[in-house]
Amino acid sequence: MPKRKAVVIGSGIAGLVAAVELSAAGLDVTVLEKEPTPGGKLRQLGAAIDAGPTVFTMRFVFDAVFAAAGTTLEQHLTLKPAEILARHAWDESQRLDLFADIGRSAEAIGAFAGSAEERGYKDFCARAGKIYRTLEQPFICGQQPGSAFELARRVGLLAPNDLLGMSPFATMWKGIAEHFRDPRLRQLFGRYATYCGSSPWLAPATLMLVAHVEQAGVWMVEGGMHRIARAFEAIAVGHGAMFRYDAKVSEISTKMGRVTGVVLASGERFGADVVVFNGDHAALSTGLLGSVASRAVAPPEGARSLSAVTWAMQATASGFPLLRHNVFFSKDYAAEFDDIFVRKRIPGAPTVYVCAQDRGDVAVDSTEPQRLLVLTNAPAIGDTHHFTSAEIEQCQTSTFALLRRCGLELNPTAEGAIITTPTQWNQLFPATGGGLYGRATHGAMSPFRRPASRSKIAGLYLAGGSAHPGPGVPMAAMSGRLAAASVLADLRLSRPVAASPGLSRPTGMRGGISTR
Repeated sequence: MPKRKAVVIGSGIAGLVAAVELSAAGLDVTVLEKEPTPGGKLRQLGAAIDAGPTVFTMRFVFDAVFAAAGTTLEQHLTLKPAEILARHAWDESQRLDLFADIGRSAEAIGAFAGSAEERGYKDFCARAGKIYRTLEQPFICGQQPGSAFELARRVGLLAPNDLLGMSPFATMWKGIAEHFRDPRLRQLFGRYATYCGSSPWLAPATLMLVAHVEQAGVWMVEGGMHRIARAFEAIAVGHGAMFRYDAKVSEISTKMGRVTGVVLASGERFGADVVVFNGDHAALSTGLLGSVASRAVAPPEGARSLSAVTWAMQATASGFPLLRHNVFFSKDYAAEFDDIFVRKRIPGAPTVYVCAQDRGDVAVDSTEPQRLLVLTNAPAIGDTHHFTSAEIEQCQTSTFALLRRCGLELNPTAEGAIITTPTQWNQLFPATGGGLYGRATHGAMSPFRRPASRSKIAGLYLAGGSAHPGPGVPMAAMSGRLAAASVLADLRLSRPVAASPGLSRPTGMRGGISTR
């Protein structure tokens, strides 16, 4: 009997995971990618500078993918656990480190803002952990519940007393204010909403669970985050998958309401029993892959998520003890989000993230150039607004002025920086306007607006940060797992029970060791 054929459109982390699991299950898999390399947002620029996601969390998701392919993470990636999650600064005299160890963080917060805030932090951590544990199996690792009622039913079966503790109807900013009085700490912990591309004034307090995700383990990947994409590519190829790069899909073909394959912009056709679309679902609903495919999913609702202006560079750094992850806060946090989501403009006073990719947990003095990614949030209007050189220069001026205010001087090498604006993000990820996280998670119902892995067209499946369970590298990877699970269930094929989403969770140990 011939193998069932699957086409995966896009080689972002979700598409790669789907390709790994489908090829491992015996399908004939072809991955079509419009860019010359795999990874999607897991890209590298210049001197191997990670220019997209820089934080590796929720290791158990990736352990499960490797297990489904009959291998282990350790055979393909080298990870080092981060002892310091991030270094935060407001100016030269105000700095605060958060540690992987909650006790160390609590002590640091106590010394920074007083004993009351230290107690508030411990209560906040307990609340974030409870929210995460409540949602992990029924939502994060499960198929899209489709409604708040269905989620409540699932949660109620597992933890009936935890339903109200998720705080879906309170904003994240309000929830954080219940634990912290210090405005700097509200700013710091409110920033976790941006991990989902959202404003802490509009996101539900449920997103406090992101704090627990980081506390459960952040790892540094030797060779950079792009190495994850290369590892999954190699595993899929080892199971017989074929990758085609510079291969832009222009149409998803159907017959009698079912997928039959895809057509490239060149006119080349690929027949398929199933197609997994790893892209923003707005590209489908707006007709970028054909008028028939536009019926596969409803048009996206709500505001677009955050975009960004980034600088990938090699530069010498002085005056500030950089670690791997560093955050420099603006003086007016509310104005920053008003600029982005209300006024639709680059913030006049942005918060800045700097990933020093040659650093670890210890600050070192060095006169050698190092690889840096500098990022400030921006509105996702790259498809309707052309950012002028004057706008980008002003953004650069305000960004690097904040770094200097906090004591950091950066001197780029002669090659300069590679700048990516919302316009360029939109070119990389069409129909997003440059939004990097799908739709913003604003309001209690926003998680239920993301499409499920099964589309309205038979044989067409959705995976990626705009689909369930949401944005971020591990969540997108989980969406790839859920898409693959749906494909195999619909084709009446199977994979090992231990590799099914949500049924097996290796426990991450400090030092990078996993046990079942």
